[in-house]
Amino acid sequence: MTYPLSCTSALCGCALPHKGLSRRSLLTGAATLGAAALAPRFVAEAVAQTPAHRIDVHHHVSPPTWLDAVKSLKLDNPPMANWSVQKTLDDMDKGGVATAITSPTTPQVTGLDAARAARVSRESNEYAKKLETDHKGRFGTWAMLPFPHVDACLKEIEYAFDTLKVDGVGCMTSYGDKWLGYAEFEPVWAELNRRRATVYTHPTGANCCVNLVKGIDDAYIEYGTDTARSIFTIIFSGFGEKYSDINWIWSHGGGSLTAIYERFTVQALMRPPYKDKMTRAQIEKQITRYYYDTAAIPNDVTMSALVKMVPMTQIVFGSDYPYRFAPEYAKYLPTFFKGDDLKKVDRDNALRLVPRFKSA
Repeated sequence: MTYPLSCTSALCGCALPHKGLSRRSLLTGAATLGAAALAPRFVAEAVAQTPAHRIDVHHHVSPPTWLDAVKSLKLDNPPMANWSVQKTLDDMDKGGVATAITSPTTPQVTGLDAARAARVSRESNEYAKKLETDHKGRFGTWAMLPFPHVDACLKEIEYAFDTLKVDGVGCMTSYGDKWLGYAEFEPVWAELNRRRATVYTHPTGANCCVNLVKGIDDAYIEYGTDTARSIFTIIFSGFGEKYSDINWIWSHGGGSLTAIYERFTVQALMRPPYKDKMTRAQIEKQITRYYYDTAAIPNDVTMSALVKMVPMTQIVFGSDYPYRFAPEYAKYLPTFFKGDDLKKVDRDNALRLVPRFKSA
């Protein structure tokens, strides 16, 4: 999630203001050319939909129970509050997204007691599955778990996979002062490893660093850093290697991981506690087996670093809707990726994680 942001595509149809072409400017321009009668056709062509084929692994929804809980914590914002099924489908259609695998965004259920967190998670997951039923082939579900309450998480994993038949789970990169590689969470990873599950992750603000720098929204810098923190804890705790049947997806191209790659692969191994206990090959094996989505990184600088860091098989399409918009990526990705590489990013890599969408 990145908020506040305006859409960078003039054709996204989003509700937030932007400096691209407006409907008024399109119509005015047509009239100026003496072709007012052609304006409707011109507008229709300008917003022509991209053929739906993409699988979006980073797409947020606002289940009513969850939104009420976030509002009670005074942590809601306009994009999540104004979300609707129709708006999400409209954005998918404009950006060529065939299927979106959904999850609530930060803070999920952080800040709720165990009982309420469990109830909100359950009702939100059931809402997401009904969305699948109501719109065949258009949606998948990353189940929300009631972290940091481990026993409740284990119960929800059982229900989500065995009853709801979800595609995986979606969690935050940290919970208060605990990151995913902390020992407290090991029972969750052990169970998800047993199920060979996919774990999609989304950054959030940790207790240490909320409003860390005056005037800088956490989404601008802190979210990318928290993603890197969580990746570090999963790798250096040994969980990545121990629970190797989990397929991890890290948002926003891995956050700041590409910028501090040397510190993972070299500097961390030069002194205790990791000196002589792990090797660079072990670290790189983990980094290169994880998946990384394209959300909020439609630029050559970040994308170039990502394709240097991991194989093309590990990059998946993510939009970050409703904080960013699918048409942004529909416009950018074909300028950076070509041929089979573009097919991998748009769809094929995600199909390894959710093969049931091959017919979608």
